[in-house]
Formats: sequence, structure tokens, C-alpha cells
Amino acid sequence: MDKNIKVLVITGPTATGKTALAVDLARQFDGEVISVDSRQVFRGMDLGTGKDLQDYITGGKSVPYHLIDVEEPEGDFHLLRFCNDAAEAVTDIASRGSLPMFCGGTAMYLDAILKGYELPGGGFESAKRTLLKSKTLEELQDMLRSRSPERWEALKDKENPVRLIRALEMLDSPLAQVKAIAGMIKPLVIAPYYHRSEVHRRIEQRLDQRLDAGMIEEVEALHREKGVSYARLEFFGLEYRFIALYLQGVLDRDEMRDQLLFSIRKFAKRQDIWFRKMEREGLNIYWLDEAGRAQAPELVRRFLNDEPLPEPELRIMDIHYGPKTS
Repeated sequence: MDKNIKVLVITGPTATGKTALAVDLARQFDGEVISVDSRQVFRGMDLGTGKDLQDYITGGKSVPYHLIDVEEPEGDFHLLRFCNDAAEAVTDIASRGSLPMFCGGTAMYLDAILKGYELPGGGFESAKRTLLKSKTLEELQDMLRSRSPERWEALKDKENPVRLIRALEMLDSPLAQVKAIAGMIKPLVIAPYYHRSEVHRRIEQRLDQRLDAGMIEEVEALHREKGVSYARLEFFGLEYRFIALYLQGVLDRDEMRDQLLFSIRKFAKRQDIWFRKMEREGLNIYWLDEAGRAQAPELVRRFLNDEPLPEPELRIMDIHYGPKTS
């Protein structure tokens, strides 16, 4: 297998226009987009996951996409399956002479793409454990209960986060079956950049637009028409968690909207922390602000032609935003 398949990775915090940028570059360079989003794989979860499928179509022509709408909401999709499916998509796209392009911001999946794990081993477990440690006790309990009722019932100490994390990790074994994506690709990583305050503004604007567009009705339909339990909806987090609480009468609409906005902004901050960590570990991420977005095609052209790439002009690990803001 070719160990140097060139791939383009479009990533960045939520609400920064990753899909639009990826689709624009895909049209210019005959690319196909592979979603790097742990929730876009589920059918019927459109507004809440920001699939933006309309962005893939312009002038009657569609950019091909992969790992979107491949599983039912009650189905199981995890790191193991993502790695295997993504590896197959990369080799298939490259075999047809097109450019594989990853687009998304799920940290655990991005780790799998960009880090060179050795298998069998603990790399994927470590990546997942980092994510799981960020969850609350209630979130860990909900995750295990919804993913494996049998393992949940068998677990004796349900109040112990360490035991809950170990139980959740076991659901994705055996790790030796994972196809090591990082070992077969050569990536160029590009990300739209906005100041944190602008990211917060865009998050609020997008949230209100999606609520107006029917996001509450989407979650209600998943529960009433597709039979997705409230516990399962809460497991998906963010939009689905808070809207499920609203539909159950736990929160009123204003409380749901405000708590959801706070949580999405907090999620964006966690993404920011992860990107800073990746830069400190040596990954070059080409952060492009709106004025510099026009540089993206030239970066891709030079990358595909094996021409030297410039050093990134902006590194977010060097940016300090000052006192904490809401």
C-alpha cells in the first residue's frame, strides 16, 4: 500500500466555515470529502450536527462525500469503525485519481488521522481516554448505559469514573484491527481562523439560525418517529442533549438555548486547546483568516506538486486572549 497518499485536512473550531472551505477546494482540485465528525455519521441528525449538505451542491453539481449518513441513530459508530472506514475511503478516492480530503473537528478522530500510532498498542486508547476524562460522571454513566446496557448492569461501581472509562474503552477493542490511517498518508492541514470573540459570535448566530430552521423539531422527530430514546439523544451531547432536556420539560426554551450556547462555546474552547497541543507537538496548521483565505488554493497546489511550503504565518499556540470571557 502506498505510504504517502497526499490528503488535505480542513479542520478548526466549530462554526468557522470548514465545510464551505473544503467544498470550495474540492471543486478546484477534484477532491472528495471524508467527514471527521462523530455525529454526522448518523442519519436524521442534520441541523444539530451541521452537515450543511446544501454546501456540497452548486450549479447542479455535487462534491462527493463520505462517512455522512452511514448509520442509524441507535447504531454504533466508534473510533475503530471510523479508522477502518476512513482508510478504505482514502485508498478508494486515491485509486480513482482524486484528492482525499478530511473535514471536521472531532479531536479523537483527528488524532487518529494525524498521529502515527503503532499497533497493536495503547495509542488509540490514550486518545480516547483523554476525551473520556473530560466528561462528567453523569455523562460517562449515560454513555455506557446507552452504548451497552449489559455492561452497564454488570458494572458494580457505577460511581467510579475510572471504571466507567475502562468499560467504555473495552467497547472499542480489539485495537489491533484498526487500520493505521496516519501511516499511509501525507497531510496538509488548513484551518479557517477567527478571533475567539468572533467564533463566539458566529456560534450564537448559527445556533439561533438552526433553532429557527427546525432543530427542535428534528430532535423531536428522532424521538417520536424513529424511536430514539431521550437517554440516547442526551448521549450525543450539545444540541441533542439540551433539546432532549427541553422536550422532557427539564428546561424551558430560554434555559435550553442559553445553556446550549454556553456549552457549544465551551466545546470550541476545548477544540482550541487541542489545536494548541497539536502545534506544540510539531504539527503545522495553516490558519487562514478571512483576508488570507485566498492563499488556500496556492498552498494546496504547492503541496500537490511537491513544492516547498512556507512556514505558517499564524500559530494559535502563540495567541493569548487574556482574561476569561463568556
